[in-house]
Amino acid sequence: MALLITDECINCDVCEPECPNEAIFQGEEIYVIEPRLCTECVGHFETQQCVDVCPVDCIFVDPKHTESDDQLRLKYEHLMQSAETTNPD
Repeated sequence: MALLITDECINCDVCEPECPNEAIFQGEEIYVIEPRLCTECVGHFETQQCVDVCPVDCIFVDPKHTESDDQLRLKYEHLMQSAETTNPD
């Protein structure tokens, strides 16, 4: 499942730098999460980092982008492979 930032967002800027997949960016009015990049921090952390730091509790599971834990793990692995291909050591 990808996460979704609701219009309760106050643009406090604390969630964006916490995202290990760089899935969060400033939208026209509020921050937005790119579903193709959001793994709910699976593979990186035990908890969803953006949710942990959000002071207004405006980040929830996006019902339009539901994924199982296995699907999130596969997405994480794909993103990491793509990052290695893009930025080889």
